[in-house]
Amino acid sequence: MRLQPRGGVGWSWLSNRGLVAIPVALIATIALADILTPQNIHLGPLLVVAPALTASFGGSRLTALIGALAVAALVAISVLRSSIFTTNHESQLIALIVICAFTVLFCRLRERHSAELRQVRSVAEAAQQVVLHPLPDRMGSLRIASAYRAATDQARIGGDLYAAVRTANGTRLLLGDVRGKGLPAIEEAALVLGAFRSAAHREPELRALRNELDAIVGWSRCQPGKDCPDTDESFITAVLVDVPDNTPVVHVLNCGHPPPIRVHDAQAILLAPQQYATPLGMGLPRAPEALVDTFAFEPGDTLVLYTDGVTEARDRAGCFYPLAERISAWPDTGTPEGLIEHLRNDIVAFCDGNFADDAAAVAVRREPVTGDPTQQPDKVGVSTLCPSIVHRPL
Repeated sequence: MRLQPRGGVGWSWLSNRGLVAIPVALIATIALADILTPQNIHLGPLLVVAPALTASFGGSRLTALIGALAVAALVAISVLRSSIFTTNHESQLIALIVICAFTVLFCRLRERHSAELRQVRSVAEAAQQVVLHPLPDRMGSLRIASAYRAATDQARIGGDLYAAVRTANGTRLLLGDVRGKGLPAIEEAALVLGAFRSAAHREPELRALRNELDAIVGWSRCQPGKDCPDTDESFITAVLVDVPDNTPVVHVLNCGHPPPIRVHDAQAILLAPQQYATPLGMGLPRAPEALVDTFAFEPGDTLVLYTDGVTEARDRAGCFYPLAERISAWPDTGTPEGLIEHLRNDIVAFCDGNFADDAAAVAVRREPVTGDPTQQPDKVGVSTLCPSIVHRPL
């Protein structure tokens, strides 16, 4: 976690007393050297280094204080040398005051920009909480963890999306990837998430749920004021998952998305579909009928959902991140939180933190059922590739 400075972009006096000693020591050293050197040698102009250095780590107030100390030191040098009213020292003094004033002004402008940036980030984080609800750590017999990282620098949300909804008989999950980046991708992600949360709890069959999401995306794109995009240029890949409470299976409908991975006995098993459904929003009237695949999902198993931003992360040699191979090589983490944390650290090390696309991952572990799972509260998850909560940045 990165600590935010208090009062601006610069670090605070309390947390950086050691650094503050550096410009103070420079002022004392330069002043003493100037006093001890012959009259024809003038070191006073070097005092400008002190406020300039302070501006690199301090705020405007601290920079102004060091600047005032530098000006006072130059005045003291002039007094001790009995040359305060000479043209040389007057010009030095005026130049130092002007440079210190400009340095403080730039520090102030930087602080204002930093405050605006923090405000924008806080709004972005609030938008993320509204659009992309962090998943709860438990839903029925499932334990869940997630991670997210937007490709756009300093962004908190992008075109990847995930959600989980508790139903009367199980849990339903959605993980998807909007083609593209920026605000249009965020808008479509918010649309799909809202439609999923609205429809999934009514427990329509997965194919019917997929068709409803597809229809909503198509309807939204062709509303007045929007350019209805070509179907081959804009779409959303997604995977819909239904995990029943009382049956050790998982039902998966894959709409052109990277297949989930089932971790069983420390082995990563790719859950490839028999037939992919068309991605959402393509609007193909003659698309083949979607098929729902059923796979074993026993207590102790972990299901890993992810977007192509994970598997398409590249190392310096240009090789893609081999997610399934990596998971099989890891020791059993025991919890989805541990798996996500391991994944986050491993992929960042693999690609040196350089993500070309949004990346999201969700780990779902089936725990032994204790009690009646249908008595679990119906809820949509609320709680960053950020630490104690399950939503972490990649």
